Amino acid sequence: MNAWLHKCLAEPRLAGVDVDSGHLVEVHRSILTGKPMIREVFLEIYRACLDADRRLLRGQGLQVEIGAGSSFFKEVCPSLISTDIKAAAHLDMVVDAQAMPFGDRAVRTVFGIHCFHHLPRPDQFFAELERVLVPGGGCVLVEPFHGPVARVFFRRLFETETFDTRQPSWHTESTGPMRGANQALSYIVFVRDALEFARRYPGLEIVERRPLTNYPRYLLSGGLNFRALVPAWTGPAIKMVETLGSPLAHVLALHHMIVLRRR
Repeated sequence: MNAWLHKCLAEPRLAGVDVDSGHLVEVHRSILTGKPMIREVFLEIYRACLDADRRLLRGQGLQVEIGAGSSFFKEVCPSLISTDIKAAAHLDMVVDAQAMPFGDRAVRTVFGIHCFHHLPRPDQFFAELERVLVPGGGCVLVEPFHGPVARVFFRRLFETETFDTRQPSWHTESTGPMRGANQALSYIVFVRDALEFARRYPGLEIVERRPLTNYPRYLLSGGLNFRALVPAWTGPAIKMVETLGSPLAHVLALHHMIVLRRR
């Protein structure tokens, strides 16, 4: 049944596209342009990230987006340095988040949207954050949530990724930039192993964790990989439902935001 649903709902433009190829980024960019509802969802995520930056972080330095892929975050924040592990015409730099080319204490904020769980060695990423962030600066991540609905959803979403909350190690033996990731990594590190994270990285503190409330539009829009389930004009009505249902976000949410700050 799961395979049949994937076949029926899969975005046709992604047929035959290798998930580890640069072509995937190009196709995702065209999907973002052609699907107003999911574009609005990402716009809200970018604004929420910038709001967290203003509220919780301080200091002077660069603002960097890692794992940007098809992102249009730079349209919202022109000063942003947009980077990914793969080159693309709309990106500023090719950057490995586990070995960043920035100087010590040169960065105010690192933004990572739907990319942290693709890092095979998050311990190296955290060491880099401790090195490149200015005191008071930080990292804003948006990742798959771990509530009851998200656990069911993400375990069935992608054939190339897992959602395993019982993975003993933080390390993932990925077979490519997009293959083999564990979408539960943010839960493992920042929730299940939060005390271990604090012990290993005393220079970083978790200052906010909260679920995002735009999950109905994310789901019904089909995201970047599936067909839309409703027409775009229903977006405002669905957004009203999201507002009314926001108290249930800890149960129904699909994504959450984590903010780390450099002590």
